[in-house]
Order: sequence, then C-alpha cells, then structure tokens
Amino acid sequence: MKKISLNEFKERRARLMEQMDAGSIAIIPAATEIIRNNDVHFGFRQNSDFQYLTGFDEPDALAVLMPGREAAEYVLFVRDKDKDREIWDGYRAGPDGAVEAHGADDAFPIDDVDDILPGLMEGRTRVYAHMGVDAGFDHQLMTWLNQIRSKARLGAVPPDDFSDISHLLHDMRLIKSRQEIAIMADAAKLSAAAHTRAMKNCKPGMWEYQLQAEIEHECMMGGSPRPAYPAIVGGGANGCILHYVENREKLKDGDLVLIDAGCELEYYASDITRTFPVNGHFSDEQRTIYDLVLKSQYAAIEAIKPGAHWNEPHEVTVRILTEGLVALGLLSGDVDELIEDEVYREFFMHKTGHWLGLDVHDVGDYKVGGEWRVLEPGMVMTVEPGLYISPDNTDVDEKWRGIGVRIEDDVVVTKDGRDVLTKDVVKRPDEIEALMSGGQQSLF
Repeated sequence: MKKISLNEFKERRARLMEQMDAGSIAIIPAATEIIRNNDVHFGFRQNSDFQYLTGFDEPDALAVLMPGREAAEYVLFVRDKDKDREIWDGYRAGPDGAVEAHGADDAFPIDDVDDILPGLMEGRTRVYAHMGVDAGFDHQLMTWLNQIRSKARLGAVPPDDFSDISHLLHDMRLIKSRQEIAIMADAAKLSAAAHTRAMKNCKPGMWEYQLQAEIEHECMMGGSPRPAYPAIVGGGANGCILHYVENREKLKDGDLVLIDAGCELEYYASDITRTFPVNGHFSDEQRTIYDLVLKSQYAAIEAIKPGAHWNEPHEVTVRILTEGLVALGLLSGDVDELIEDEVYREFFMHKTGHWLGLDVHDVGDYKVGGEWRVLEPGMVMTVEPGLYISPDNTDVDEKWRGIGVRIEDDVVVTKDGRDVLTKDVVKRPDEIEALMSGGQQSLF
C-alpha cells in the first residue's frame, strides 16, 4: 500500500518553516482520545494538520517547529514508553521512536511538556498555533506564556505576537503532491469497487444498513481501516435528506436509493455518491430527473481546468438544472431571473462540490481577496450536483415527489484539464441497469 514518505513529511515541515517569521515557533497538538461511553473510547483518528506535518499516529502528542534553531528545528512531545499501558492500549513509539522512526530532531515525554516548552518559547518573537479551535489548548498555551512572563524580571523574554497557523498550513494542504494524489486515486478506486458491489447486491427488502455493510465490507477487505465519513444510505424519500445517516429503513421496490460513501486510505478521503433504483430499473420520472442531474455533472466536470475559478462548475450546474426544471414544469419563469433569485434552491440547495484531501470537506479558502479562487494543478475537488423533490412538496405533480438524486465524483485538476479519480463506478442509467440485472428477487 502506498504511503507518504518520511522525506515528504520533512519537506512539508521545511516549506512551512520557510513561510514563518525568523525566530518564531509553531506549536501543533495531536488529537486526543475521546470517551464513547464509560471506559470505552471512540476509534482514534489523528488531527489532520498534525498528521500532515508529522505522520505520527498516536494521541496526546505535540509538534514544535522552530526555524533556524541549531539544536533541533523539529521537536516532538509524545507519550513515554510504558510496558504496562502498552499491554492494555497498544504500542507506543516513545521519544526514541519519535526520532528514529518518525524523523524528529529531538523528542521528549509529553508529561514533561510544561517544564520544557516554556523554555523553547522563550526568546521567540512570534507563536504560530491554531487559535480558537480548542479551548483547552488555548488555555494551556496561555499558561506557558504566563510562565515566561513571570520570569521577566530575571531576563526572560516572552513572545510578543501570536498568529493563526491555519492560513499557511491549509494553503499548503490544498495543493496535493504526486504521493498524495496516488493515495487518493487508490482510495477512489476502492470506494468505486464498493459502490459497484452495492449496486450488484441491492434488492428490495434489504435494510439501508445492510447496503451500508456491503460498502464497508468491500472497503475494509481492500485495505481501508475506516470510512472517510458516516455513510449515507437513503432509500426513497430519505434520499431527499442531504445528511441522512440513520440508515435504518427498509428498501422498497420502485424506490431509488442514494448512497454517499467513501473510504479512507493513509488518512486521505474519497467521496462518491451514486443513486440507483432498488429493483434495478428506473421509472420514467426517476430517469428524467437522473438524466438532468447527470447532464449537469458532466458539464461541471468539463468546466474544471487550470485557470478556471472555483465557482464555475457550480454556475454551469445551476444553469443546466434550472433550465431543466423549467422544461419539466417544476419551475416557471425566466431562467436568468430564477438563477439570480436562487429559486432553484428549492430543489438544489447545496454547492456543487468541495475540496477533498485529508478531510472529506478539506481545508483551503474558496475565495482569495474577495474573488473566487483560481484552480491550479494538484487541487482535488468533488463534483456533486443533485435534485431533491420533497415528498411534502404539494406545488409539484405527485409523480415527482420523493425523488432524490445526487451524483458525485472526485476530480483532480491536472496541468491540461482534469482527471476523474472515481471513474471506475458506472453512472449512466443504462450501465447501472445492466450492472444490476441478474434476476433480483425481493427478500420479503
């Protein structure tokens, strides 16, 4: 399985330190374990910024970057080795492992951080950290600062400026390297296989969570340790709920089912949505809505290229969907006015995509200086138009009510245009019906 090399982690830290002020310090905390209930924890997942810079996959750690420091520019504070705790909770790298296996210049036990870190901060002109994200960490940071200030009469010099590191770090994360794109391509391929499996195995009478199990089984057997986000499996009108995650209803003959699910590989997310008929055959109304969404998606993908701005795919999508809704009689009026007044949002209420990377809704500004960001090679984004006709919408003909369709793919901007990472899972209606054919029978 592909991994980010230690050398790439080192290059990331070097690039970040090049952007930091001379004589400054950056302090980035790892994630902590979170109690699920009583003495049981949720599965641990590392903080994405910490992971991006360190590749160190343990809780309760702290990364410190000090550009220009001769003794050690990169210091990790980690849990100390503890044979008794490792019997219960698993392996710990310890300070020695942080240096030998993870590339730290120096490392210390996290229990000693209050004694050591104020000394590292002393004399530094600026502190870079995540501000206002974690109240506990903010309080700890101020405690360290006050320790230095308390020694001012003895000549201690506290930092006099604080800056949020998110802007520098998140602009770096926005442009993916070849190693990152290769891992994301593998995640996309695995998730595509999972969606294909779900289509092949879907039958009327299944429960939504059983279809979710088909997706997650394929992903985990393919090497993914966890989903990139909670799967959405919405049958019938549940497909009109954008973030439906209960997945507890029975799939009915004649309904569509919308699956929004993707796996994570080496912390990188994939994100695919497919909508298909539970019984393997689209009704006329379902296919009409589906074809309109698919047309808009193809056009939106085609709009992605270097030099285009972020919102162009959305603008293309909105125009095609609005024109189609007018042609079907679901909206009435002048198309330009309907777009200007955002009347289409009754049926399409979200953006056409988002950044994708270590987070499924990845970091990076969508506007720069008040203008939509210009697309560059290495950016990865989703393209996910949809139409959702509420079952309670009495303003439309009953035949349309309860139809929810979303189609989503992952797209990387290349130097010549774009590459669809999730192209291995079918989405044309005829291809879906052909894949699903094979004598499906209702379970109940």
